[in-house]
Amino acid sequence: MDEANAVGSDARRDASTDGQHPIVVVEGVNKHFGDLHVLKDINLTVGKGDVVVVLGPSGSGKSTLCRTINRLETFETGRILIDGQPLPEEGKALAKLRADVGMVFQSFNLFAHKTILQNVTLGPMKVRGIGKAEAERKATELLERVGVQQQRDKYPAQLSGGQQQRVAIARSLAMNPKVMLFDEPTSALDPEMINEVLDVMTSLAKEGMTMIVVTHEMGFARRAADRVVFMDEGEIVEQDTPEEFFTNARSPRAKDFLSKILTH
Repeated sequence: MDEANAVGSDARRDASTDGQHPIVVVEGVNKHFGDLHVLKDINLTVGKGDVVVVLGPSGSGKSTLCRTINRLETFETGRILIDGQPLPEEGKALAKLRADVGMVFQSFNLFAHKTILQNVTLGPMKVRGIGKAEAERKATELLERVGVQQQRDKYPAQLSGGQQQRVAIARSLAMNPKVMLFDEPTSALDPEMINEVLDVMTSLAKEGMTMIVVTHEMGFARRAADRVVFMDEGEIVEQDTPEEFFTNARSPRAKDFLSKILTH
C-alpha cells in the first residue's frame, strides 16, 4: 500500500488534464465482489480527447473499472462524473448517460437476428429518436469509416470476428458518444484480425475521440495512448506517458509486469 500511495501521488500529478474539460472523473471508488476488494479507492481523471490505456495483470481490476464507469458494475463508495454529471443509479437518466458512453466489449454483443445496418441504426433510432433515413445515412458513413460497408446487409454470423468488432465500434460511434470504453476489444480475435481493429482504434485516437482502453496490446498503448494507467490488485499503482512508462516504470510491480510481457 505504501508503494501505491508513494507512486500514486506522482500519478495524480501526471493525470492533470492541463486545463482541458474532464469528461470522466472517478473519485475514491471502491468495489467488492463478496469479500474480494476489486477496486480500492480509485481516482482517475480523463480529459476531453485523452486516450488512456489501462494495463495490468489478469485480476487487477481493469475490466471492472471500465464496466463501473457506465454502471454495468455497481460500486459501494466514491463517485463517478461523466461530463460533470454524477453517474445515475438507474432509470431513464442512466439510459441517457449510457448513450453518451460508448462501450465495446471483447465478445462483440451484436444482435444475431439483425443485419449489420440494423445493428448500427437501432440505438440512434430508439434512444436518440433519430429518423430511419438519417440513421441509415450515418450508419453507412460509419460502416465505411471502419471498412465494412460492403457487409451492411449481412448478419453478424456471416462476418469474421475482426469485422464484427469493427461493426461494434461503428455501433458505438453512431450514438455520438462523449467517451468510448474498450474492454479488451481484441482478446477474442484471431491474431491476424487484431490489427484491423487496432487500426480503427488508432484512427479514432488521432481524430480526438476520448477513449479508455483496457488491453494487453502493448504496441497500441505505445502508439496511441496519451497516458498509460497500470493497475494491480485493485489499485492504480502508477500512470505516466507511454514513453516514460515503458522505458522508466517506477514501481516494482510495473517493472515486473513489463519484464514478463515485453520478453514474450
